[in-house]
Amino acid sequence: MIRPLCSRVIVSYIFAISQFLLAANAWSPTDSYVPGTVSCPDDINLVREATSISQNESAWLEKRNKVTSVALKDFLTRATANFSDSSDILSKLFNDNNSESLPKIAVAVSGGGYRSMLTGAGILAAMDNRTEGAYEHGLGGLLQSTTYLSGASGGNWLVGTLALNNWTSVQEILDNMQNDDSIWDLSDSIVTPGGINIFKTAKRWDHISNAVESKQNSDYNTSLADIWGRALAYNFFPSLYRGGIGLTWSSIRDFPVFQNAEMPFPISVADGRYPGTKVINLNATVFEFNPFEMGSWDPSLNSFTNVKYLGTNVSNGVPLERGKCTAGFDNAGFIMGTSSTLFNQFLLRINSTHLPSFITRLARHFLKDLSQDFNDIAVYSPNPFKDTKFLDSDYTTSIVDSDSLFLVDGGEDDENVPVLPLIQKERDVDIIFAVDNSADMRLAWPDGSSLVHTYERQFVKQGQGMSFPYVPDTNTFVNLGLNKKPTFFGCDANNLTDLQYIPPLVVYLPNAEYSFNSNQSAFKLSYSESQRRSMIQNGFEIATRNNFTDDPEFMGCVGCAIMRRKQQALNITLPPECETCFTNYCWNGTLDTTPLPDVEKDVHHSFINVGSFNSSLGQEEGQYVGSSASQPSSSTSSSGVPSATATLKKKAATNSGSHLSGISVKFVAIIMLALLPLTGAV
Repeated sequence: MIRPLCSRVIVSYIFAISQFLLAANAWSPTDSYVPGTVSCPDDINLVREATSISQNESAWLEKRNKVTSVALKDFLTRATANFSDSSDILSKLFNDNNSESLPKIAVAVSGGGYRSMLTGAGILAAMDNRTEGAYEHGLGGLLQSTTYLSGASGGNWLVGTLALNNWTSVQEILDNMQNDDSIWDLSDSIVTPGGINIFKTAKRWDHISNAVESKQNSDYNTSLADIWGRALAYNFFPSLYRGGIGLTWSSIRDFPVFQNAEMPFPISVADGRYPGTKVINLNATVFEFNPFEMGSWDPSLNSFTNVKYLGTNVSNGVPLERGKCTAGFDNAGFIMGTSSTLFNQFLLRINSTHLPSFITRLARHFLKDLSQDFNDIAVYSPNPFKDTKFLDSDYTTSIVDSDSLFLVDGGEDDENVPVLPLIQKERDVDIIFAVDNSADMRLAWPDGSSLVHTYERQFVKQGQGMSFPYVPDTNTFVNLGLNKKPTFFGCDANNLTDLQYIPPLVVYLPNAEYSFNSNQSAFKLSYSESQRRSMIQNGFEIATRNNFTDDPEFMGCVGCAIMRRKQQALNITLPPECETCFTNYCWNGTLDTTPLPDVEKDVHHSFINVGSFNSSLGQEEGQYVGSSASQPSSSTSSSGVPSATATLKKKAATNSGSHLSGISVKFVAIIMLALLPLTGAV
């Protein structure tokens, strides 16, 4: 159980000192939001082909394996303590002479705004031996045994907050929740951070607008994502100057806690999107940000670049100005806020509000103009992949030909649980804990559609070469209650041999109500302290099956799932208790496709036709992928959907270098965000 508030002066003092030291070593070269020029080797090439993990990641993994080996052995020893015989398998898994036998664990936290951030925090707290009670009554030690930790949108707010605050714990955040400048102080919305103090709110927005305008005045493209990221950062880095205005994502690599591999490898996920479109589908290019690199494994790009030097003007990875690179573009808030979902949803909601007519007319006109200018996406310009040559020859060069790279929320392709970086064969992950806080249904509960779409992706062109275990359709997820309790997918590797390779086993952890109604709106931008604590507590209960009251043997079953891939690969006999666990938790292929009542139907768009982007990917028009079936189907269509590439070329002629030029950033921020609460969205 998570302990209640303990206001301790010593803890607060130590935390403040650590934050001061963090700020001293992790700042942009300009000490501001504006990127700056730094020296770099004359012969540097910032881009590589995505044929493997980077050398830096590989070297880091050697250190991390030594840490996780100790933690995981302890966890599995506790998890299997009541088993009839687990000593044989543990001795073989933790063979000092064979590091290949060590199970590799990953955790992926979905998008879903603060709902996902807080619920995911509770789930991670249950896995963290720094949480009071988690070692004795939870899954404590599992987080210490984890190698990779990925997040999308709200899930990335969680991952980024912990990683960029020197790998702080959820427990520490809870202990300091009543202190000034506490992390995740969501008592007031980011729209009105001063609450009833309008002067504090005005000052905050003045600082935000000045920061974004300074970047814009330095000839960098800006968008609403810059404003959004700056506003969010004050909640994530409140003790740092102006919300970590100069804190960079790549600075994680310089933290001793990361250098010593005492934390998991954090990954932020975003989607590529063509400007001028609202369409994201299974063929979208998925990007990842990690402490060393940013890029995509997808064949439409197949490249990674040094994330520290984003903003450098390059051609095929070589800086155009020899010996000079840009640093500070990878602002932590900007990367964590690389999302336009809330802005897009605001556009969609404005027509259905009860605002005075003159305000709705003004807002529709103003925001429509912004959208048409493509300002509702995160702009990475100059394009770090300009002129690169590593993409698959079957794809067009639209991404690498563009002067700018356009990214959006990592959940806009409805693959809201960011598992794609974790299922890459090169990372050799054995098990993924998929934390799903999606709002797929009308009452904002998940229905498994994220896993369904990830499964389907391996059967479209962009997903060639990837593997994901079989999952049922969303109707089955709901009808069998798989969306309300932990479920294991891909339990038997022998049944997965027809896939490209054996994928990780997936432990699905969907959002569900135990002690609190955690199905809060993603547009809810303020939470009282009591609500925050309750959301986190409910997340703890999701991870532990209600503090193991629903199943006292659940920790042992988690241990069985962790050992499963290596057990089968090494042909080791599992304890008999594991067979009972797999019977209880593994999806056995049963389907129940009975139509759902309206209240339980998926409310998101479905990928019925991926043809709208197929021509831009060198693919025939009219290929279909059913969103509610786990097996791919194809058909020929004469729908006449226009080529996205053709649309782009037409737009590019008049919209190159799109940013907020000619518009007061302060006016954008205050008018657009001040209207947001009035829509009922928050």
